[in-house]
Amino acid sequence: MPYKEIKKSEFYELLKRLLDVFFALVLIFIFSPLIIIVAAAIKLNTPGPVLADTPERVGKNGKPFKMFKFRSMIQNAHTILREDPEFAKLYEMYKQGSYKLKNDPRITIVGKYIRKFSLDEVPQLFNILKGDMSLVGPRAYYPDELREQQKKYPETQDSVKVVLSVKPGLTGYWQVSGRSQINFDKRIQMDAEYVRKRSILYDFIIIARTPWAMISGKGAL
Repeated sequence: MPYKEIKKSEFYELLKRLLDVFFALVLIFIFSPLIIIVAAAIKLNTPGPVLADTPERVGKNGKPFKMFKFRSMIQNAHTILREDPEFAKLYEMYKQGSYKLKNDPRITIVGKYIRKFSLDEVPQLFNILKGDMSLVGPRAYYPDELREQQKKYPETQDSVKVVLSVKPGLTGYWQVSGRSQINFDKRIQMDAEYVRKRSILYDFIIIARTPWAMISGKGAL
């Protein structure tokens, strides 16, 4: 997918990468007991893998990558929504709702709680170590989500190009400002605004606001 680069200094990029690796290692250590507990709960609750079996996301410079997330839905949930005729109406609601669903019947009992407190996102710390993601950045979108939403909101095309010029983040500006309550057009605009304004200080401000967003569960679906 096309992208539009908003350049920052080499010092900023190097420092951001060093901080990403440092914080990812620290958080993996802190969350390691919780990672084991959540993984065990998922396996005991429903059959299927511990990690979500979802398609690749769009990363920096439009390149696809596999995002790690704890599985919060039934097995093959992504494929079922798109291909099972029984879910056709639900899929239309999903697209109309900026690729979010309230009261999604595919969510498991354990999944309901780990999504509420964003615990399903913890494995993305390993994406950060790999270099696919950053601690702070825009949302990582599905390819079909970007295509469909740009048709619905054609005015967002420039913002999408800006967003795809950087690594997606584990947390970000819109996630701590309303999260899933924000529709795509506002969300991508906020993501693009972050890319243009990004700095180490701005990242720390977003990081400082993230724990409350997780604990409160505000806007989580």
